[in-house]
Amino acid sequence: MGEEHHHAPPPVQAPPAGPPPNLALSRGPVWNPAEQLLQLHYCIHSNPSWPEALLLGFQHYIVMLGTTVLIATTLVPAMGGNHGDKARVIQSLLFMSGLNTLLQTWFGSRLPTVMGGSFAFLLPVLSIINDYTDRTFPSEHERFVYTIRTIQGSLIVSSFVNIFLGFSKTWGNLTRLFSPISIVPVVCVVGLGLFSRGFPLLANCVQIGLPMLILLVITQQYLKRLHHAAHHVLERFALLLCIAVIWAFAAILTVAGAYNTAKTQTQVSCRTDRSYLMSSAPWIKVPYPFQWGTPIFRASHVFGMMGAALVSSAESTGAFFAAARLSGATPPPAHVLSRSIGFQGIGMLIEGIFGSVVGTTVSVENVGLLGLTHIGSRRVVQISCGFMIFFSIFGKFGAFFASIPLPIFAAIYCVLFGIVASVGISFIQFANTNSIRNIYVLGITLFLAISVQQYFVTNTAPDGHGPVKTDGGWFNDILNTIFSSSPTVAIIVGTLIDNTLEGKSKAVDRGLPWWGPFQNRKGDVRNDEFYRLPLRINEYMPTRFL
Repeated sequence: MGEEHHHAPPPVQAPPAGPPPNLALSRGPVWNPAEQLLQLHYCIHSNPSWPEALLLGFQHYIVMLGTTVLIATTLVPAMGGNHGDKARVIQSLLFMSGLNTLLQTWFGSRLPTVMGGSFAFLLPVLSIINDYTDRTFPSEHERFVYTIRTIQGSLIVSSFVNIFLGFSKTWGNLTRLFSPISIVPVVCVVGLGLFSRGFPLLANCVQIGLPMLILLVITQQYLKRLHHAAHHVLERFALLLCIAVIWAFAAILTVAGAYNTAKTQTQVSCRTDRSYLMSSAPWIKVPYPFQWGTPIFRASHVFGMMGAALVSSAESTGAFFAAARLSGATPPPAHVLSRSIGFQGIGMLIEGIFGSVVGTTVSVENVGLLGLTHIGSRRVVQISCGFMIFFSIFGKFGAFFASIPLPIFAAIYCVLFGIVASVGISFIQFANTNSIRNIYVLGITLFLAISVQQYFVTNTAPDGHGPVKTDGGWFNDILNTIFSSSPTVAIIVGTLIDNTLEGKSKAVDRGLPWWGPFQNRKGDVRNDEFYRLPLRINEYMPTRFL
């Protein structure tokens, strides 16, 4: 008998293991990166109807008015000026904001950005004021005039810092080092760094500031959803409606005597009759060159103002990126940023000639207004310049709106600054958000930008003396001004770490393949569409001047 051989069946091989399932897909959709916001009703070169554009332009004027009045209220009394001087300073600031906004929207960045007074110049101006405090003048008005003439001279000289950085293309070459990772904290702190002008200013009069904040959120975001007809009106004009309602409410409280026994600071913040602008503003006054007299040039003051000029460039750069996103434009290329900073320097030179108390920068609150209304039209912002110039000349009419209590503006800032900060966060979608390296760069830059600024601000005396105290006063003013600015600290820290920490090997994680084309003049076909100069100027001027 032969032996039977039983062979075991061959083992069954398991199919090769595939990639692990994407758990995100099982819980909902994943949103792809979007270069442009699709919810905008009008982008940078599309325009609403003329009646609507006029009303939207007036709304931009009202929003920028708060910072203008706050700067004048802070500086003019310390300079020795009276209520009439304060009214003239506000008129000059408005006039220069109108001219500089036209310069930027026509020839500079071409973005729908309002140019308003900059708080970056506060420390150098306070330093000038402090130097003249102990000097003897025939009157306080003479001290005011002498101080503002010194500010004029410092602005004129320091303007050439921006002119050089811009038209030499130095600033544009610096911005080529940016990436989506470094631009996120810069734009974020453009909004977050202004938190002291939000709820802390609102809290000076909670009775009108808090109702304004609550009413604006409910009206603009919730009531507009109740009816289709109300959606269009409330989304675009709820801000004006809320200001009118709360301003009337504040007037009723004032007339009723609600603040008669309150503290002086509360009365100044809450009452509608404590600005004294209506009684002191002239009916008609046209700002003109050297209206305060011949400028005074002092080297010790010029250096501090140069630091402020550098800071205003950094703050404007962050705001330009936010404005581009909220107006449906591509990120501004390097040559556009150079051009815009150059024209900002020309604007500062004109401000020094006309006797403004501070230089200008991009108004962050007006950038936030683009996102609040979903309208990024360039024409609307240019129309707002007409209101600025008109109300700067006809002082009584301008003083009427300038008497709106500041806590009402502070409530508006709580919303608008938050929108700008969140726009900065949206740039992270173009980089690898799962990279530990990127998380590190973002975290340390964002934290230091806020923390360093807070240290310098809290340790700065009312006379403008900051924590940097050496024998060189001009050196102190420069460093104290630079490090009191969150966007400037964010640019320094973020750009340095992002480019030196595996900058080349992690180019893809940093989002440079997406970012790079936008930084070149012809890298993206849309660059010319959004940023070319009007009247075919591009065809007649060499590109090195554009």
